[in-house]
Amino acid sequence: MADLNLAREIAALFQLPAPLKDAEIYPGGHINDSYLISCASTEHPRFLLQRLNADVFPRPDQIMENIRRVSEHVQSQSHTSAMAKSESTFLNLVVTKAGQPYTRCDGGDVWRMYEFIEGSIMQESAASPAEARQAGLAFGEFQVLLADLPGPDLHEIIEDFHDTPKRLENLRKVVDADPLQRAEYAKREIKFALDFASNGNLIVDGMRDGTLARRTVHNDAKMSNVLLDCNTGQRLCVIDLDTVMPGSVLYDFGDMMRTMLCRAPEDEIDLSKVKVDMDMFQALADGYLRGARAILNQAEMDMLVFSGILITIETGSRFLADHLQGDHYFRTHRRNQNLDRARCQFELARSMMAQRADMEARLAVLAAAPATATATAE
Repeated sequence: MADLNLAREIAALFQLPAPLKDAEIYPGGHINDSYLISCASTEHPRFLLQRLNADVFPRPDQIMENIRRVSEHVQSQSHTSAMAKSESTFLNLVVTKAGQPYTRCDGGDVWRMYEFIEGSIMQESAASPAEARQAGLAFGEFQVLLADLPGPDLHEIIEDFHDTPKRLENLRKVVDADPLQRAEYAKREIKFALDFASNGNLIVDGMRDGTLARRTVHNDAKMSNVLLDCNTGQRLCVIDLDTVMPGSVLYDFGDMMRTMLCRAPEDEIDLSKVKVDMDMFQALADGYLRGARAILNQAEMDMLVFSGILITIETGSRFLADHLQGDHYFRTHRRNQNLDRARCQFELARSMMAQRADMEARLAVLAAAPATATATAE
């Protein structure tokens, strides 16, 4: 109740079109806290209020500058590009009564507000191939829309966010320090992650030598960061733009594979349920190529399937390191939840490895389809 009272107080600092009526907790996300704000307006009755996690995002001014630039560019593109019609719906920031894009309360927390997109739904995971296809299409189109974002580069919000070698090296250091004496109970998981280190540098090295393009990408491309129309199931827009910054398209496709190819929850304990659904992969790849094929070079095409393995192991390593350090980064609701998340990620990576050849063969067929079939949105 204290959090809801605070949310109401903070919401009153923004330029709402009518008096505030209520606030309720809005579910979802490991990092930020979200609240659904309602007011007595017929045109815009609801808004999404978010409290940024200051430990994860210590430079909110840079985040908000990135979001403003991306939003303005996407919305300007949606008026001129036929392919971008799906992005005509986009997150609109609500400024404070002082005209600022966010406010900072006395305790140091940073708050922002968006117009709530009515008629939208957010899925924690893809429930069907159709949803995976729409999400792949949404992120592919998003990458294309940002391909000509004017310089300078966006701010790097989290340094080395998808630098897999550094993530694995950090895990190694955490294991060596073992501050809470938890490593003994995660030996199998630690070995699996660190054994991948010899392949963990392939995307980073490719970006460094120019083989892989450095582009503006989402960097957290999961199912829950796409809004779908609750009636048609069609994509509405990509959300959660906190990590939009320079990177590789492979980071986004890899994260989509990680979050959309398995219907088991991210912290599934029964690992027999954790395996790749090839129908989901087929749909995801089809949607993504429909959206992004026009900008992908051959090196990126060749590494699409590998990127899923890499990002899944990278994410599992982050869950594992956080578990070993005391669960400070990812929000947990029960004992050993981050360890279970890591185990689930690693089991999914094993399934991807086992079916890599099949996935690459299917991807090749999709990529060889006529350009009109892959470039036209549904």
